[in-house]
Amino acid sequence: MQLAAFGTCQLLTFISMDDILNKALEGDINAFQHLFGAFQNQLKSYLYRLTASRNDAEDLTHDTFIRAFDKLSSFKGESTLKTWVFQIATHLCLNQLKKRKRWTLNVSELAKQLVLENEGLRKSISRIHEVSPAASYDIKEHIDTCFTCISKNLPVENQVALLLKDVYDFSISEIGLILEKSEGVVKYLVQTARKTMTDIFENRCALINKNGICHQCSELNGWFNPRENQQQALMQLDLVKGSQKYNRTKLYQLRASLVKAIDPLQANGNELQEILLKCNRMAMGEVELEN
Repeated sequence: MQLAAFGTCQLLTFISMDDILNKALEGDINAFQHLFGAFQNQLKSYLYRLTASRNDAEDLTHDTFIRAFDKLSSFKGESTLKTWVFQIATHLCLNQLKKRKRWTLNVSELAKQLVLENEGLRKSISRIHEVSPAASYDIKEHIDTCFTCISKNLPVENQVALLLKDVYDFSISEIGLILEKSEGVVKYLVQTARKTMTDIFENRCALINKNGICHQCSELNGWFNPRENQQQALMQLDLVKGSQKYNRTKLYQLRASLVKAIDPLQANGNELQEILLKCNRMAMGEVELEN
């Protein structure tokens, strides 16, 4: 069975994308899997950034595949297949997220307090850092996680529009199709999301503002990389180097470009970042506190 599936995949590499789509529309699940696979990792990382949960992202990706294949006969080619699939995934995710409250600005402080008060959590984090090959601390990856946490302060449609535009490079018209909104509404969602994100970063981030109150990057670096030269590591980041000469908008763009280059599910420190996000979810009451 596996050999047959492998042979089918190999054969599909020699067929045009239009022909593969036609085969999928005729009910060939292997053809659809081939098309879906082209953007599956990107879709999963998008859902991970929305939910802050690997399990939720994987479940939603699976559900999206099933739902999209079942509804494939309704695909009329009015957008790319990728945009159409992202629309299905987004609506499945929105149904889940609307049951949860938005994260608060002080989520990292609340999570930090949980860790300080809970020896089991501290041991879990230390154990992952010590034994997992996917637990190397990198400040760039933490900035990516920070971007996710801050974006979860936004109304969920603003968060979706921001991620689709600034991280996943969808056009305004494509986002309109995904959210079923006019282009004018999408532009407003993106603009207001960027402004809110920029305001939060400027007031909280100690990397770019000496008055910032969040030092989590430095604190975690001191915990996981006690021998590393903190200042040297920071000065390798364009974000930090440019913080004294660029305006707020440019600094936001630097953050977005850094985030765009990282797959949070595949990065070197993905397991470490995953448990830190889980601590945030505990602080927000989305998952039960571990004993």
